[in-house]
Amino acid sequence: MFRKFSEIEAYVISHITKKRVALANAHDESSLAALVMAKRKNIVDGTLIGDSKVILELLSAMNEPASDYEIIHVDNGNDEAVARMTVAMVHNKQVDLPMKGLMLNSSFLRAILDKRNGLLAEGSLLSAVSVVEYVKENRMLFISDPAINISPDFNDKKRIIENAVTLARQMGYITPKVAVVTPLEIVNPKIPSTVDAHKLKEANQQGLIKDCIVGGPLALDNSISIEAAKHKGITDPVAGVADILIMSDLNMGNVFVKSLLFFAKMTMVGVTVGTSVPVINTTRSDTVLNKYYGILTSLLGFKN
Repeated sequence: MFRKFSEIEAYVISHITKKRVALANAHDESSLAALVMAKRKNIVDGTLIGDSKVILELLSAMNEPASDYEIIHVDNGNDEAVARMTVAMVHNKQVDLPMKGLMLNSSFLRAILDKRNGLLAEGSLLSAVSVVEYVKENRMLFISDPAINISPDFNDKKRIIENAVTLARQMGYITPKVAVVTPLEIVNPKIPSTVDAHKLKEANQQGLIKDCIVGGPLALDNSISIEAAKHKGITDPVAGVADILIMSDLNMGNVFVKSLLFFAKMTMVGVTVGTSVPVINTTRSDTVLNKYYGILTSLLGFKN
């Protein structure tokens, strides 16, 4: 079970065969620097798509030989074309996985969802998981969905849980505990998220959501704090020990994740799940190190 990103790095270096990453709009200093970091550790090879003039200038400033990379020039500003080209190269097995550089997330996701050349797994739902290094408890924490699904209904949340569980299991959390987070820990018909949480817990108990233990409704405090759960007399087996936090909607998830990043300074990566191959989906607020960790975490999708 991985407890920190340094353990993931050690595993990837020793166990995962080197893969080729296509970086969409590679004329982005921090994304390119993260890919260069992985290249120097012999983890990946790089195909750089975008403004070749800027890419070459950035590589030179990093003292990185341009000859070590495949560089494909596309005029700056054509996000849609670059995203489609990048994803098509993965679809056609010219490269192993795509990475988002300096472009809108919507452009990148539209290419992934393209019915002809896209990468959505059959019957799946695309969702995002933030993987957080939870130093206080020496383990990882998985939070979904802070970036893609705006107002998921019960069926969407079921698939969001399944996606997050698949990722957690890749990281050694074999039967992860899933907390469906709501504003309070009792069912209130006036708060639909609490109703969904109760139904999701029942679905898990009926075997309709597998390989995990689902608890809910649970407020945030009694999802991750044993003391808070005891104080309120909550006996749910997930209470206080959740590995995965399922957010009610994008608003809750996005604000919570960014609060952890900017106020608590916690180290985290964003992972897009529900795809047929791993996808490295970074954000502009990510540091170079976080983007590098995002590469490592995505490469775990190639574990045997």
